[in-house]
Amino acid sequence: MTTNQPDEKAQATTKSYPSIKQSWGIFGIAILAMLVLAPVNLILNESAGKEVSFLVYYLLSMGGTFFIVNRIRQDKTCQTSYPFRFTTAKLTLLAALGIFGIQIGIVAPITELIPMSDFIKQIFMEFAGQKGFLSFIAIVIAAPILEELIFRGIILDGLLKRYSPVKAILFSSFLFGLVHLNPWQFVAAMVIGMFSGWIYYRTKNLWLPILIHLTNNGIAFIQLHLVEPDEVMTPAVEYYGGMLNMILITVCGLIVAIGCILLLRKEFNQVQDEETTSKETPKLQVQETE
Repeated sequence: MTTNQPDEKAQATTKSYPSIKQSWGIFGIAILAMLVLAPVNLILNESAGKEVSFLVYYLLSMGGTFFIVNRIRQDKTCQTSYPFRFTTAKLTLLAALGIFGIQIGIVAPITELIPMSDFIKQIFMEFAGQKGFLSFIAIVIAAPILEELIFRGIILDGLLKRYSPVKAILFSSFLFGLVHLNPWQFVAAMVIGMFSGWIYYRTKNLWLPILIHLTNNGIAFIQLHLVEPDEVMTPAVEYYGGMLNMILITVCGLIVAIGCILLLRKEFNQVQDEETTSKETPKLQVQETE
């Protein structure tokens, strides 16, 4: 029994994918796909419009990345499926409220501190002007599914089998932020990635990370319909109506985020205790019979 344990552990490590080095390779595939397919976006932008071009470009670049990496994962591990199951309404609500609080209480104040040039503001304003149905499909539906499959379903899942949970979650979140290629979305993506990564680690289920990503992008998309693109780029102090309002809203966001995380942790621990109890019960019954 004892002599077989190291062999089993080594075998499990060999079959897991990716390692940190291989994760950089996945990141490289995503960046390469975006660069190679950039001309497609430019050509379609002139002939079919911005929303059509962006949707096609995104599906080809991120969809292509997932297709390639999924095939590599399948060849190395023989895994063909991903853990996905709907959870309770309570967990779903806590996850959605949690990311709402994180966005207001953590992400917004940090990104506000990063200076932005007029050129970058113009790019973000042009992107914010895309409010149609095709943009909704790309931002709120396709992005959460494809990116969570890649960064949580493949990268984080493989890293958790090789490294400590903290190392796996932080590194996968770092790559998730980095792939967005700008410091403002990097902050948001990394923070959201850590929250989603922690939940995936505790549940081994992609449903809640996808929901979190969908909620985050959905909030941003709804915001675009409530305010004009130029108003989105106004300083947070002005946007919230003064420093006092900004502080109050930020504090409320932090309270919501912390409260949801604590409640989620309690729910996860309760489920874990129930699973442990259910596994021990048959052993006790066998001992009583003997």
